[in-house]
Amino acid sequence: MPLTVGALLAQALPVPAARVVARKYPVMGTEVTFSAFTADPDAADRAFAAAYEEIRRVERLMTDWEHPGEPESDIVRINKAAGKRPVKVSRETLDVIQKSLDMSRRSDGAFDITFAAMKGLWKFDEDMDRTIPSADEIARRRKLIDWRGVLVDAKAGTVKLRRAGMRIGLGGIAKGYAVDRCSAVLRQAGLHDFMVQAGGDLYVSGRKGPAPWMVGIRDPRGGPYDIIARMPIQDHAFSTAGDYERGFVLDGRRYHHIIDPKTGYPATASREVTIFAPTAFLADALDDSVFILGPKKGMALVDSFPDCATVIVDAHNQVWTSKSLEGKLQRTAAPRDGI
Repeated sequence: MPLTVGALLAQALPVPAARVVARKYPVMGTEVTFSAFTADPDAADRAFAAAYEEIRRVERLMTDWEHPGEPESDIVRINKAAGKRPVKVSRETLDVIQKSLDMSRRSDGAFDITFAAMKGLWKFDEDMDRTIPSADEIARRRKLIDWRGVLVDAKAGTVKLRRAGMRIGLGGIAKGYAVDRCSAVLRQAGLHDFMVQAGGDLYVSGRKGPAPWMVGIRDPRGGPYDIIARMPIQDHAFSTAGDYERGFVLDGRRYHHIIDPKTGYPATASREVTIFAPTAFLADALDDSVFILGPKKGMALVDSFPDCATVIVDAHNQVWTSKSLEGKLQRTAAPRDGI
């Protein structure tokens, strides 16, 4: 049968070449970047828009900040009822809190969502203030940090904080959860080769055509584009916590946003921790835990989770690497020293 004119034209048209399409959006006090290897950039843009709406939904549900004119989040309502009554929350919030408490147990309290009792005392966010709080006030607030005081009734779907003045914040885990939710939205939209990054939390799916996606580990005392190692990654999460992210140096000492629950002061055992894990949610919880615990206890914690690995730059600028990364991690430079 002879081909029609339409069929001849279709044969003559070039097949669109696949390429990387990337978009950035502001969210959760940082930026989320969606990247996809695709031959259909318009479809990718539609998927990115849907994923952005999903991350904004998670933010509205789990933020501990109040936004005038918007409904209060589950976390804000829990904090306002501290020491008074249990608060009914969404199934998602309940699940994130339960998993947070499990990480608190497994990390011997290094990960603790009640660290938010320090909010307004140390100021490392939009309210950045280089004033060091008084030791007495730190000690007073630190007494309110206790993950065991978060009372969850799974059957009733409620959360209660045992003592007045307690607060919870999901800043150490919610971005990871949001990255996983965005990844699910992109998959549902038909994308298979993509990357989602929100701040230091990242998930990679598939490949970039014939080549794998590559991720880099930043030099904690270098510039934002200086890396000390890189590696290919596929269908895995990658999360980094560093003392350079939100903080300042004063009188020869570095102060930053990762607070050690046991002291009430910024943690000092590490400079940077990178976690490789099956989900961004798990990676996000582990990086802060390991950062606070330091290399020996941190390595042991990571090893207790299947398919997880870590690279740690400790307080003395020594690099610790999980054995499972040998042959995969490509070291590019030694980390610079400095405060």
